[in-house]
Amino acid sequence: MGGGGGDDGQPAGERQPARFTAGEGQPARLAAAATATATALGLLLSPFPAFAGLNPLEAELGGEFGVGTAQQWGEATIDGKNFDNQDLRRSNFTSASIKKGSFRGAKLNGAYFIKSVVPFVDFTATDISDCLFDRAVAVNANFTNAILQRVVFTRSDLTGSIIEGADFTNSMIDKTQQIALCRYASGTNPVTGVDTRKSLGCGSKRRYAASTPSNPEGPQVAEDEKEAFRASMPVYRQ
Repeated sequence: MGGGGGDDGQPAGERQPARFTAGEGQPARLAAAATATATALGLLLSPFPAFAGLNPLEAELGGEFGVGTAQQWGEATIDGKNFDNQDLRRSNFTSASIKKGSFRGAKLNGAYFIKSVVPFVDFTATDISDCLFDRAVAVNANFTNAILQRVVFTRSDLTGSIIEGADFTNSMIDKTQQIALCRYASGTNPVTGVDTRKSLGCGSKRRYAASTPSNPEGPQVAEDEKEAFRASMPVYRQ
């Protein structure tokens, strides 16, 4: 009679747990360990620069997938780095440390500086329009003659920053920061012709009429600037 037994003589449903003898499967485990070690050594000896949060291939190519102007510097420590006169539109500097760096004359339209640490950074004559500077530390930064239209500075620290000739039109700045900046704001932006104090809404109980992001009466983005921004975007499909 079959009795429902299995092929190995054990009653059906009562299989014994597998047993391994000493050394069994050891070659496979050694091969896996060797592969892991080789991978780790390859990463350590990689010729690419090691930046925290920065894709090494993107660092080499200098842009988002090698196309356009969007560089990735998120969480990187690049203190003192020089970005003068570079086209960095839509670049990401989120949580990056760029102490005493320089962006003189650079294009930073639409860039991200969320939680970035940029004390003593030189933004002289830089176009920073439409940037997100939320919770950034920009103590003693130099914004002389910079264009800062529609920039979001919410909860950012601009203590001691130089703002002579800066254009803050339509930017969002915490009230306490606005009051502090108005104590010494001066000058006129040489490109836009906008008075710095007026762009900050200084000297009036009512904020300057054009200094709210949703106000249609405020300065609008020029068509050539829109076209330049679109041309900088990467093309993923033809």
